[in-house]
Amino acid sequence: MSSAEIFLIAMLIILTVPYLVWRLFNTDYFAPLVVVQIITGILLGPGVLGAAFPAYYDFVFNPTVTQALTGIAWWAVMLFVWIAGIELDLRAAWTHRRESGITAGLALGAPLALGCAAAGLLLTTPGWMGPKALSWQFVMGVGMSCAVTALPILILFLEKLDILRRPLGQRILRYASVDDIAIWGVLALILMDWQRIGKQAVFILAFVLLGAGFRWLMKRLSPSDRWYVGLIWLVLCAFGADWSGLHFMVGAFLAGAIIDADWFDQKQLDSLRHHVLLVVMPVFFLSTGLRTQWGVGGSAVFLAAGLLLVASVAGKLLGVHLAGRILGWQRGEASLIGWLLQTKALIMIIFANILLDKQIITHSTFTALLLMAVGSTMLTVPVVTPMLKKMGAVLGRSS
Repeated sequence: MSSAEIFLIAMLIILTVPYLVWRLFNTDYFAPLVVVQIITGILLGPGVLGAAFPAYYDFVFNPTVTQALTGIAWWAVMLFVWIAGIELDLRAAWTHRRESGITAGLALGAPLALGCAAAGLLLTTPGWMGPKALSWQFVMGVGMSCAVTALPILILFLEKLDILRRPLGQRILRYASVDDIAIWGVLALILMDWQRIGKQAVFILAFVLLGAGFRWLMKRLSPSDRWYVGLIWLVLCAFGADWSGLHFMVGAFLAGAIIDADWFDQKQLDSLRHHVLLVVMPVFFLSTGLRTQWGVGGSAVFLAAGLLLVASVAGKLLGVHLAGRILGWQRGEASLIGWLLQTKALIMIIFANILLDKQIITHSTFTALLLMAVGSTMLTVPVVTPMLKKMGAVLGRSS
C-alpha cells in the first residue's frame, strides 16, 4: 500500500472506533465523545495495541504516517488552545474579584499542594522524572497537572447540563478563567531556560509591543477579517514562543488570551470550537495515545494514576469547600462547584504533552497523568447531575 492509503486507514480508525463505542454503548452520560476519543487513543497506543499486535501497529502507525498525524495534531491543539485563551473572561472575574480570587486561588492551591506531595512520593522511585528535569520542575509540573481545570471541556459540560448561560455557570467560568491564567504562568516558569533567557526576554518584549499593535488593529477590522488576522497572529506567537525555548502551545494560549471574545460573534466562536473538536482534535487524541508507555510496569502506572486522582479530586473539593466557608455559601454549593471544576481532559493533556516534550516527565508519568485526567473528567457529570436536581436555588446566584 502507498503511504496515502495507510494514512487514510489510520484516519478511518481514528474517526470510526471512538464514534461507534460512544454511540453503540451510549456512553454520553459518564464519558462524552471527547473522553471516548482520549481512551481510544490510549488503547491504540504502543502500550496496548502495539503490545498485542506489534506487526499491525507498526504497519499502520509507521514513521511516515505518524509524522503526518503529528503535524495535524500540532495545528489542532494550537487552534484549541487559542480558542481557550479567547474564551477567558477576566473582566467578569475582575468585577467579582474578591469572590473569584478566593475561590480560584483555593481551588487551584489545594490540589496543587496535594499533587506536589504525590509527585514527591513518585520521586522516591526511579522512572517517573524526565532526564532534563530538576526536581522542583517535576514536582511543580505534576502538582499543577492535578490542579488544572479544562475550560473548553467545562464549557461543553455546562452546555450539556443546561447551566452555561445561567448565573451559576458564569460564576464557574470566572473561577476557571482565573485558574487558567495561573496554570499557563506556572508552565512558563517551569519551562524557563536560563541558557536561552535572552531569547525568552526578546519574545516577551516583542509580544507586549506587537500585542498592543495587534489589539489596535483588531478593533478596526471588519468581523470577517478578524478571523484571518487572528490566525496569522496565532502562528506568529506560537513560532516566537517555540523559538525562545518555551513551547508553541504557550504562544498559542497567549495569542488568544489578549483577544477579546466580544470581537467575534459568540455563535461563530462556539461553532469553531465545536468543529475543531469534530474535525481535527481526534487526531491529537490518537497522537497522545501513541505517546503512552508503561515502562515502570502496568500496575505501577495505575497505582500512580490512582494516587494522582485522589490528590486531584480531594484537593479541588477541599479548596472549594474552604472558599465556600469563607464566602458563606449555601449547604452543598461548594460540592457542586468543586465537582464541576474537576474536568481535566484536554487542557491537562496538553499541559502533560508539553512536560513530556521538554523531558520533564517520562512516558510512564505521562500515561499516569492521562489516566488521571480521564478518570477525573468521567466522574463529573454523573456526580453533578443529581446535585443539580436538588439545588435549583443555587443556579440563579451570581456570586
